Amino acid sequence: MQEKINVAIDGPAGAGKSTVARELASRLGYVYIDTGAMYRALTWKALESGAGCEDEASLADILQEMELELRNNNGTPEIIVDGRNVTDEIRLPEVTNNVSYTARHPHIRKYMVHKQQELAARGGTVMDGRDIGTAVLPEAEMKFFLNATVEERAARRHEEQLGKGMDSDLELLKSEISRRDMLDSERETAPLRKADDAEEVDTTRMSIKEVVDYLYTRIQRKLAAYE
Repeated sequence: MQEKINVAIDGPAGAGKSTVARELASRLGYVYIDTGAMYRALTWKALESGAGCEDEASLADILQEMELELRNNNGTPEIIVDGRNVTDEIRLPEVTNNVSYTARHPHIRKYMVHKQQELAARGGTVMDGRDIGTAVLPEAEMKFFLNATVEERAARRHEEQLGKGMDSDLELLKSEISRRDMLDSERETAPLRKADDAEEVDTTRMSIKEVVDYLYTRIQRKLAAYE
């Protein structure tokens, strides 16, 4: 029987990648690797230190000294930076609006990709991000590209922020998500794009459970074919 496989999930901001990947990994009994959280952690640390997210040299220095740990606390992923739990802080709007600048630096991405590939070396992972199927895990046995309209993605982020008691402007979110799409798609290093062998899934009219159910079924069919 086939060993545990790696599952790559890509897509633009707000497409539901992280939530779907986390729940899918739990159902499969796989390890969930949130690559976006790794870039967010570095972005948060840079902003805390007063460094510019467009200054690659400063970011590299911070990354070299920063202790980054991804924990699983009873099924809940936690991000620890230098011993501090920053799981909530890395989701703040200021971090969200700057993480694309951090992620586009070639040397930063090279370091992060190496770490991500190490984590997936033994298989049995579900990894989500912008370039997992194309750059991080090009040999992943299953690849999905989740997408949704800008309006739907903004509405989801809007509800999420309101649910956390944060101020939220729907029109501003639409503008910010469109800008992130542009930055992620046009960056020179590992731009956001669907891998040729990835299956695109439009999640606009799907619930999280429906998306997870669909991906889980597709993966089980793949695994059955190995038997």
